[in-house]
Amino acid sequence: MICWQNKVVYLHRQPVDFRKSINGLAAIVEQAMATSAMTGNVFAFCNKSKDKLKVLYWDKTGFALWYKRLEKDKFKWPDKEDDDVITLTAEQWQWLLSGLSVIAHKPLSYGYNV
Repeated sequence: MICWQNKVVYLHRQPVDFRKSINGLAAIVEQAMATSAMTGNVFAFCNKSKDKLKVLYWDKTGFALWYKRLEKDKFKWPDKEDDDVITLTAEQWQWLLSGLSVIAHKPLSYGYNV
């Protein structure tokens, strides 16, 4: 079982060709995400239809690749905004895996001062 609690999860926002495996995804981490794939952090990728997820991580003895396919729904993958990569907390990561959105709405302003 994978323990996500002590990991930093990096989400690559752009869809990835899911024919890529460990070497291809590690190259995306190194080049597009500008970080080392061998840090022990978790790197998550989604396909274009947002129903499949691949997770790449280094576990001190080699790379591991985790794959999840949803049968009836889509992941609430954040759309591309300013950054191609965002960092998630362990709680946000669990939200994403559970089908919830990881991007909260902006703070509301009610127009009065307290």
